[in-house]
Amino acid sequence: MIGAGEEAILSVTDASAGYGDVTLWSRLNLEVHPGEIIAVLGANGTGKSTLFRAILGQLPLRTGTIRFLGEAAHKGDRRIGYIPQQHLFRKGTPIRGRDLVRLGVDGTRIGHPFATAATRAAVDALIEQVGATAYADRPIGELSGGEQQRLRVAQALTGEPRLLICDEPYSSLDVRHQDDITKLIVRRRDTAGTPALFITHDINPILPYVDRVLYLAAGKHRLGTVGEVLNTATLSELFGSPAQVVHVGEQVFIVGTPDHHHDAAASTLARGRQP
Repeated sequence: MIGAGEEAILSVTDASAGYGDVTLWSRLNLEVHPGEIIAVLGANGTGKSTLFRAILGQLPLRTGTIRFLGEAAHKGDRRIGYIPQQHLFRKGTPIRGRDLVRLGVDGTRIGHPFATAATRAAVDALIEQVGATAYADRPIGELSGGEQQRLRVAQALTGEPRLLICDEPYSSLDVRHQDDITKLIVRRRDTAGTPALFITHDINPILPYVDRVLYLAAGKHRLGTVGEVLNTATLSELFGSPAQVVHVGEQVFIVGTPDHHHDAAASTLARGRQP
């Protein structure tokens, strides 16, 4: 659902990144427009998270620029909502679910006993938005992985973000909870036009809603629609070795990829699913 003719929210221009003698990617050009969902795919170590860290202002580029809403990307920009990988809180963690959300609203005031009425109302609204009201007052370590991740989505939505950065938010979640997280992200896109960049090793839940794919491999990259990137010719050229894309019903399988860590080899292309 790309906002036709609308100015880009994010612009990555002639960018390169790496460490030591290793170049992760170079000459990367990417514009993200309102309402657009872009899946960022590739093996571990190809620079997916490096790209996200650069967008978040946490890591400098070797060359090129990143501009967000017309300004140079910088650390701590609350207009970018960040949904991290799912790492379970330990049992006994002494905060409630709503405390995690409140951390995104008033930062260092976490745990302060005198939250303002405005803060309480903002936290309640965000918790309700992600469907977490029933368990928001329970200790977060007692919640399931899916419940915890819903609250992380709520935290990412504080400050009405203009862009969502989703860094493998499906990790350790079952299919039902993956679908729940997908619906929250797609709903935000549909209601507010918020675009999302999405790293995932399990692309099944989000692919039906993806506008474009950025695939990183061996210092190279390809950017285009799902059909333009996830096909035999493109991936064989990208990998530098034969790879075959096989369609079986509504699924596509990538065979012969040198990427042993990436699960896009079994990805659904089912269309028409609605949140």
